[in-house]
Amino acid sequence: MPLSGLPTLNASLNAASAILLVIGWMLIRSGRREAHLAAMLCALLCSTFFLGSYLYYHARVGSVRFQGRGAIRAVYFSILLTHTLLAAAILPLIARTLFLAVRGRYEDHRRWARWTFPSWLYVSATGVIVYWMLYRL
Repeated sequence: MPLSGLPTLNASLNAASAILLVIGWMLIRSGRREAHLAAMLCALLCSTFFLGSYLYYHARVGSVRFQGRGAIRAVYFSILLTHTLLAAAILPLIARTLFLAVRGRYEDHRRWARWTFPSWLYVSATGVIVYWMLYRL
Protein backbone atom coordinates (compact mmCIF):
# COMPACT_ATOMS: atom_id res chain seq x y z
CA MET A 1 0.00 0.00 0.00
CA PRO A 2 1.40 3.41 -0.87
CA LEU A 3 1.98 5.86 1.97
CA SER A 4 -0.79 8.08 0.60
CA GLY A 5 -3.33 5.31 1.28
CA LEU A 6 -2.60 5.07 5.00
CA PRO A 7 -4.88 7.93 6.14
CA THR A 8 -7.85 6.19 4.51
CA LEU A 9 -6.82 2.86 6.05
CA ASN A 10 -6.50 4.58 9.44
CA ALA A 11 -9.97 6.12 9.16
CA SER A 12 -11.36 2.72 8.16
CA LEU A 13 -9.75 1.08 11.18
CA ASN A 14 -11.20 3.78 13.44
CA ALA A 15 -14.65 3.30 11.89
CA ALA A 16 -14.41 -0.48 12.28
CA SER A 17 -13.38 -0.05 15.91
CA ALA A 18 -16.36 2.25 16.58
CA ILE A 19 -18.77 -0.20 14.96
CA LEU A 20 -17.32 -3.14 16.88
CA LEU A 21 -17.56 -1.21 20.15
CA VAL A 22 -21.26 -0.58 19.59
CA ILE A 23 -21.80 -4.22 18.60
CA GLY A 24 -19.92 -5.32 21.72
CA TRP A 25 -22.07 -3.06 23.88
CA MET A 26 -25.26 -4.44 22.33
CA LEU A 27 -24.04 -8.01 22.82
CA ILE A 28 -23.29 -7.57 26.51
CA ARG A 29 -26.64 -5.84 27.01
CA SER A 30 -28.31 -8.95 25.58
CA GLY A 31 -26.27 -11.24 27.85
CA ARG A 32 -24.02 -12.68 25.16
CA ARG A 33 -20.75 -12.49 27.12
CA GLU A 34 -18.54 -14.57 24.78
CA ALA A 35 -19.70 -12.69 21.67
CA HIS A 36 -19.14 -9.43 23.57
CA LEU A 37 -15.58 -10.49 24.34
CA ALA A 38 -14.94 -11.36 20.69
CA ALA A 39 -16.31 -8.01 19.47
CA MET A 40 -14.29 -6.06 22.03
CA LEU A 41 -11.08 -7.92 21.21
CA CYS A 42 -11.67 -7.20 17.51
CA ALA A 43 -12.20 -3.52 18.37
CA LEU A 44 -8.93 -3.59 20.31
CA LEU A 45 -7.18 -5.23 17.35
CA CYS A 46 -8.50 -2.54 14.97
CA SER A 47 -7.38 0.21 17.34
CA THR A 48 -3.97 -1.41 17.74
CA PHE A 49 -3.48 -1.69 13.96
CA PHE A 50 -4.67 1.90 13.65
CA LEU A 51 -2.12 3.14 16.17
CA GLY A 52 0.75 1.31 14.46
CA SER A 53 -0.26 2.56 11.03
CA TYR A 54 -0.86 6.11 12.31
CA LEU A 55 2.56 6.28 13.97
CA TYR A 56 4.28 4.85 10.89
CA TYR A 57 2.52 7.33 8.59
CA HIS A 58 3.34 10.38 10.70
CA ALA A 59 6.93 9.24 11.27
CA ARG A 60 7.33 9.23 7.48
CA VAL A 61 5.18 12.24 6.52
CA GLY A 62 5.25 14.45 9.59
CA SER A 63 2.43 16.75 10.50
CA VAL A 64 -0.41 17.43 8.04
CA ARG A 65 -1.79 20.97 8.26
CA PHE A 66 -5.51 21.70 8.19
CA GLN A 67 -6.27 23.94 5.20
CA GLY A 68 -9.78 25.10 6.15
CA ARG A 69 -10.53 28.75 6.88
CA GLY A 70 -13.14 30.53 8.94
CA ALA A 71 -15.52 28.88 11.40
CA ILE A 72 -14.73 25.36 10.18
CA ARG A 73 -11.16 25.87 11.42
CA ALA A 74 -12.41 26.43 14.98
CA VAL A 75 -14.67 23.38 14.72
CA TYR A 76 -11.79 21.23 13.43
CA PHE A 77 -9.40 22.26 16.19
CA SER A 78 -12.08 21.79 18.88
CA ILE A 79 -12.69 18.24 17.68
CA LEU A 80 -8.96 17.59 17.27
CA LEU A 81 -8.19 18.84 20.79
CA THR A 82 -10.80 16.67 22.51
CA HIS A 83 -9.89 13.72 20.28
CA THR A 84 -6.17 14.03 21.09
CA LEU A 85 -6.65 14.44 24.84
CA LEU A 86 -8.95 11.44 25.10
CA ALA A 87 -6.75 9.38 22.75
CA ALA A 88 -3.85 9.89 25.14
CA ALA A 89 -5.98 8.92 28.13
CA ILE A 90 -7.79 5.96 26.61
CA LEU A 91 -4.90 3.47 26.46
CA PRO A 92 -4.61 2.97 30.23
CA LEU A 93 -8.42 2.89 30.53
CA ILE A 94 -8.66 0.15 27.91
CA ALA A 95 -5.80 -1.79 29.51
CA ARG A 96 -7.38 -1.60 32.98
CA THR A 97 -10.85 -2.52 31.73
CA LEU A 98 -9.47 -5.50 29.80
CA PHE A 99 -7.36 -6.59 32.78
CA LEU A 100 -10.41 -6.61 35.04
CA ALA A 101 -12.39 -8.69 32.53
CA VAL A 102 -9.58 -11.21 32.10
CA ARG A 103 -9.33 -11.55 35.89
CA GLY A 104 -13.05 -12.19 36.11
CA ARG A 105 -13.64 -9.07 38.19
CA TYR A 106 -16.82 -8.23 36.29
CA GLU A 107 -18.29 -5.69 38.71
CA ASP A 108 -15.06 -3.66 38.60
CA HIS A 109 -14.87 -4.24 34.84
CA ARG A 110 -18.38 -2.87 34.42
CA ARG A 111 -17.56 0.24 36.49
CA TRP A 112 -14.45 0.98 34.42
CA ALA A 113 -16.25 0.19 31.16
CA ARG A 114 -18.81 2.91 31.91
CA TRP A 115 -15.97 5.40 31.36
CA THR A 116 -13.86 3.44 28.89
CA PHE A 117 -16.61 2.60 26.39
CA PRO A 118 -17.88 6.13 25.66
CA SER A 119 -14.35 7.56 25.68
CA TRP A 120 -13.04 4.91 23.29
CA LEU A 121 -16.10 5.28 21.07
CA TYR A 122 -15.62 9.06 20.98
CA VAL A 123 -11.93 8.71 20.06
CA SER A 124 -12.72 6.21 17.29
CA ALA A 125 -15.60 8.25 15.85
CA THR A 126 -13.81 11.59 16.02
CA GLY A 127 -10.78 9.96 14.39
CA VAL A 128 -12.97 9.41 11.32
CA ILE A 129 -14.26 13.00 11.52
CA VAL A 130 -10.72 14.40 11.80
CA TYR A 131 -9.69 12.32 8.78
CA TRP A 132 -12.68 13.54 6.76
CA MET A 133 -12.05 17.18 7.68
CA LEU A 134 -8.31 16.97 7.05
CA TYR A 135 -8.23 14.93 3.84
CA ARG A 136 -11.68 15.20 2.24
CA LEU A 137 -13.13 18.59 3.16
